[in-house]
Amino acid sequence: MHPADAPPPALRGRCLVDGAAAGPVLFTDTGLSFWGGVDPATGEVIDRHHPLSGRNVAGAVLAMPQGRGSCSGSAVMLELIMNGRAPAALVFETPDDILTLGVIVADEIFGRAIPVLGLGERFRDVAALSWAAVAGDRLAGCPASFRPPRRPAVPPPDLAGLAATARDRALLSGAAGEGARVAMRIVLRTAALAQGAGLVDVTRVHVDGCIYTGPAGLRFAEHLRDRGARVAVPTTLNAISVDARRWRDLGVDPALGVPATALAQAYLDMGARDSFTCAPYTLDAPPRFGEAIAWSESNAVVFANSVLGARTAKTPDLLDICIALTGRAPGGGPHGDAGRRAGLAIAVGPLGAADDSLYPLLGHAVGSLARDRIPVVTGLEGLAPGPDDLKAFGAAFATTASAPMFHIRGVTPEADGLGDPAGLPAETLGRADLLAVWRQLDIGAAGAIDLVCLGSPHLSRTELERLRHLCRGRTKSPRVGVTVTCGRDTLAGAEADGLAAELAAFGVRLLTDTCWCMIAEPVIPPAARRLMTNSGKYAHYGPGLVGRGLRFGSLERCIEAACTSVAPADPPGWLAPSG
Repeated sequence: MHPADAPPPALRGRCLVDGAAAGPVLFTDTGLSFWGGVDPATGEVIDRHHPLSGRNVAGAVLAMPQGRGSCSGSAVMLELIMNGRAPAALVFETPDDILTLGVIVADEIFGRAIPVLGLGERFRDVAALSWAAVAGDRLAGCPASFRPPRRPAVPPPDLAGLAATARDRALLSGAAGEGARVAMRIVLRTAALAQGAGLVDVTRVHVDGCIYTGPAGLRFAEHLRDRGARVAVPTTLNAISVDARRWRDLGVDPALGVPATALAQAYLDMGARDSFTCAPYTLDAPPRFGEAIAWSESNAVVFANSVLGARTAKTPDLLDICIALTGRAPGGGPHGDAGRRAGLAIAVGPLGAADDSLYPLLGHAVGSLARDRIPVVTGLEGLAPGPDDLKAFGAAFATTASAPMFHIRGVTPEADGLGDPAGLPAETLGRADLLAVWRQLDIGAAGAIDLVCLGSPHLSRTELERLRHLCRGRTKSPRVGVTVTCGRDTLAGAEADGLAAELAAFGVRLLTDTCWCMIAEPVIPPAARRLMTNSGKYAHYGPGLVGRGLRFGSLERCIEAACTSVAPADPPGWLAPSG
């Protein structure tokens, strides 16, 4: 190698996944959710709210503080690695379990990986580099002509020392079959990232990896199933990519419908329940306060921790089924009090008579401020938000933050203890801040609305009843569709007592099994160009996922638009500046 091609002295950090690579630096100081933010087939950043929107991660040394948003980022990372569109390397300020897990799975199942490095306080130095080489625990700037020297193959890590119980060791040795052995290795490698947190027993798992992101995720699930894997604890399934019972009637292309249902079937074959909801907290017998669980799906994680007081990490997709197969989860984080304490205080100013769009707007804003810190929110004590309000808040919060929970003083169960705001860094939010978020989310073109999209996360029974109340005595415009997603259990109850029939008479189409962040054409009619939603989560992700700007508003405004075919152009009156 010519001396001019040698890289300069390196930054040193913590090697999360070993390897060597070089490429152009793609640096951002804003976390990125790979699911909903990066196209798994091409590597393009499709989050239209992100500074890297339109850029491509393929072949780059991608440097960002940490991930954020969806637990499905791990599955997207696996797809990118397997189709050759992954970054050359990942570099974090704070180690990110979700994206790193995708790399670990690619390594364990398919023998393919990319280097992953945590740089800590030296992370900002990467912004000055145009090209960089990563090798093990080092990163250095390099010329574009530099090619990292060949390194010997990295042997599989020895995980025996992390197996704490006789059952752990039996699983690791293959005593329960090859599927359970692989699952145990993945659980232990993930636990090693937490450096000494060990493993905990969990009582239940919610699997988000049943969402079809591409063929690699299906190969992963079938690999486990075909090697005899069976769940060890009760396991529910998240919403999947199609309505499993109706996708053909809905005109879904078999190129999606067949593998999507095959993926769901692989999880059912391993013993999971066909719940197919992104709101598992609405099912019978939700987790109890203090119960150790392992849930995936970012909004479900946030609700379980914050509102129910159960204890779960933000479990990455693919790791979720591995925990279900072993009954063991990486400890630390939100499983202990230290990982649940507030790190940021956010005071909300007087808001007046707000409508229900307050909660998704506020969740989005709080998440943007909090990032990886658990916030404690004050100023909502007199509003008495209910479960549906907290669901909307949490879903939007989980879209913009990487933190696994929040506290709201006077509302959530641990806020008075673990959410003490005294001595914390402090921020404030007022109507002007929420108006800015509304303008960020309400980006659809002016004019007639074609489709109202409700149920991200799935609508609860009480939300369906409120929807019925808003529709009664009114007539929907024939040019506007109204589609609602909800869980199978919720729909069954609504069908049993006539609620579903009354909504259908107004013109509401009820879908189960899938959710808006997986729905595309033709379920969204190709001619439907102007969409409206009351979901902060879908308003954020939708433009990148379906190539349409969305109008955003309260549930009442959505039904008003369904009747008049026009969304109000101005923000709601409660957001107007005071005085």
